[in-house]
Amino acid sequence: MSPGTVNVPDYQGGSIVNLMSSIIAARGGNVGLYPPLRGLDIDMLTDARNIILLIMDGLGYHYLIRHGAGSVMAQHLHGPIHAVAPPTTAASVSTYLTGLAPQQHGLTGWYTWMRELGSVVTVLPFITRCNQADLGGAGITPEALFGHRPVFDRMDAACYSVMPDWLSESAFNLAHLGKAKLVLHGGLDDCFVQTANTVRRHDGRKYIYAYWPGFDALSHQHGVGSAAVAAHFAQLDEAFQKMLHALHGTETVVLLSADHGFVDVPAERRLRVNELPQLQQCLQLPVCGEPRLAYCYVRAAMRRRFVDYAQGELSYAADLYPSHELIERGLFGLGEPHPELAARAGDYALVMKEGYALTQQLPGEPPSDMVGFHGGLSRDEMDVPLVLLRC
Repeated sequence: MSPGTVNVPDYQGGSIVNLMSSIIAARGGNVGLYPPLRGLDIDMLTDARNIILLIMDGLGYHYLIRHGAGSVMAQHLHGPIHAVAPPTTAASVSTYLTGLAPQQHGLTGWYTWMRELGSVVTVLPFITRCNQADLGGAGITPEALFGHRPVFDRMDAACYSVMPDWLSESAFNLAHLGKAKLVLHGGLDDCFVQTANTVRRHDGRKYIYAYWPGFDALSHQHGVGSAAVAAHFAQLDEAFQKMLHALHGTETVVLLSADHGFVDVPAERRLRVNELPQLQQCLQLPVCGEPRLAYCYVRAAMRRRFVDYAQGELSYAADLYPSHELIERGLFGLGEPHPELAARAGDYALVMKEGYALTQQLPGEPPSDMVGFHGGLSRDEMDVPLVLLRC
């Protein structure tokens, strides 16, 4: 059934989970299953008084190569590394906050079927998809549902999480805060200012995680190839340079990376389940995961019909895989899987081909108007930059 090879992240030493293993090791923690990042000097990290990890949501390696020539980020580019699969915020940021790949943390996309709740959950806002209900209001906490140990609690250092002020009440982020102190910022420039100021709070060893979402938001809205995104990147690079000047002489290693890259999808290639009745009739649940990697839960009596349709009429836009096969190929990570991983990856996965996306509009939801997408297995989506320098 399977069409062939898939791009599997290099979890043996070339992905963001390996970057986290390097940071954990440098801050006195137990690395565990995933080895440190290949080619990154752990001694340099260990000797640094401060380690800063800046996550620029959506800033792909190939964007930086194509559009960032002459930028400060490009001048200090250490090389490309892989995001986790799928390359999307829910999966990758969970890796940054736990030090685990999706194989262990069990979060497989923006929309995730939670068998335990009998509901499709929008993971990061921690709400149900069908009616936007806050799970916390029902007495359900991310700690109880996910059971993750925050990465900050695996480190022997003072830890800080620099977040946008509008995420100050985020149940997901607070559940992954652990011993770290929350530092809020009010915008692009303030993100970098607050990060630099945190370095100077005291002379002890620190790990500082900082997150900026603006590049991602503009890329979804306007497309990653748009003038709006190019202008924003220039502002990002300028703010980054100012932060480096402020950090001079502080014995700090600065690492800058991302959770995924982007691709733009033209309007005529943005497929909607609602307009594909032969597909929609086969589904037991709404499609989950991502518009570029969709998990399909198929009605038992219609599996043959679903496979025939996907491999026939839909084959121009997507490759079909049994989800268990992707797990067996190591798409989500190494080792023993999360007990709910198989349930959260569906019966089948539609891996969208270049230039295509698949969305579904549920009753009460506005139609999707996104231009930029991620979550697929292309190099543009999977490869993220690692920028590295010492201050």
